[in-house]
Amino acid sequence: MKSPAKIVTLVAATLAGVGLLSGCTANAADSDGTTTIKVVSLIPGTEQAAFDAFDAQVAQFEKANPDINVEGVEYEWSAPTFAAQLAGGTLPDVFRIPLTDAKTLIANGQLADMTAQVEALPYFDTFNPSVLSNAQDADGNIFGVPREAYGMGLQYNRALFEEAGLDPNAPPTTWDEVREYAKVIADKTGQAGYMQMTQSNTGGWQLTAATVARGGSMEEVASDGSVTVTADNPATKEALEYLKELRWTDNSMGSNFLYDWGTINQAFAAGQIGMYTGGSDLFTSLTRESNMDAADYGLTAIPLTDAKDAGVLGGGTLNVVNVKADDTVKDAAMKWIAFYDLNKLVDKDAALQDAQTLAETDQAVGTPALPVFDQATLDQSREWVKEYINVPQEQVAFFAEGNVGRTIVGEPSAHTQELYGALDTAVQSVLTDKNADIDALLDTVNKTIQPLIDAD
Repeated sequence: MKSPAKIVTLVAATLAGVGLLSGCTANAADSDGTTTIKVVSLIPGTEQAAFDAFDAQVAQFEKANPDINVEGVEYEWSAPTFAAQLAGGTLPDVFRIPLTDAKTLIANGQLADMTAQVEALPYFDTFNPSVLSNAQDADGNIFGVPREAYGMGLQYNRALFEEAGLDPNAPPTTWDEVREYAKVIADKTGQAGYMQMTQSNTGGWQLTAATVARGGSMEEVASDGSVTVTADNPATKEALEYLKELRWTDNSMGSNFLYDWGTINQAFAAGQIGMYTGGSDLFTSLTRESNMDAADYGLTAIPLTDAKDAGVLGGGTLNVVNVKADDTVKDAAMKWIAFYDLNKLVDKDAALQDAQTLAETDQAVGTPALPVFDQATLDQSREWVKEYINVPQEQVAFFAEGNVGRTIVGEPSAHTQELYGALDTAVQSVLTDKNADIDALLDTVNKTIQPLIDAD
């Protein structure tokens, strides 16, 4: 049996300079007849137990596929670094991107066409079409494989709730209640009662989630396919006014206003933030990378207003393959993707093996999610592994219960990351300038992003 996966830290400039990542997809096979593929593993800094679980899964895969050698690459997607890695050709053979980035990368010819490999999967017909469509071009060709799907939720720290005298089993269900709880937490514990991501495009992402929850939209798509940026819609203004009230009237948001996805997770896990919005799949990262005590974690449904179009912003992650990959590498990549992310959702033996491997290394089993395949498939996979589920279901049940009958809304489709980046500035300004002009800030976003769309 081959040795466990070699973990290579992905630092684009350094590795490209010394050649460690060169030729990721140059050779169809190694001299001994095996095919080596470099695949993303875990976020840098993840606890050793998670790497042990990953190595165990690599060993299982290599035993079943002796002609394929897997090398793991530490990886954390972020908009600024991803663009540089993509341009520099330093990404591994298999990497991950947000659902919303796929359309642009497909149009630019920057992803490998995986249509033949995906359609050959025996369970291809059970993919959730609303998720798979994010990885397809206008002709239906497939350039990515859905890995996970989530809906936006309200994360809350049960320990801070208890310290503030709030019932962790009765989380807020309206934005007014969130504001009320946030002030109590801030007053009683001295920590930020509520916080919002603000940088590295995450501020715009979460402002979009707050907008959707209030019935608004950052972009409007006409019948002819043309897109108009509508950042200055009433729901976005309302969401920013809400943050302004929490920050300047209630003093409920602490003193650090420069959080991105990773740093807000760390602060939340450390008990410095009572509530924030984020994907329903955060439990794994919070407990694995940020060392949060599982007993302190709570998840409930994001509040919606009474607006008729109010919904839950959804998202997810795609596995994609380096555009330089030849057919041999693409075939090997598909086998790995199926083994690591898909088989456990559709095959009982694979589901049990994955759950047992994760549970034995104290990794999360049973994180709340939206279905990558159909709902029946998701429910069945959860039933198979119920004896291994270690995510405290009673602490996250509020999410599923609160989302019954709700509409899941996709992210803006045109120049998504540029839009989010422009919106970051609006969020930061509201939280750092008491006199910030919300109308002017959002007008600037429109004028910044619309020309990019019009130029397409």
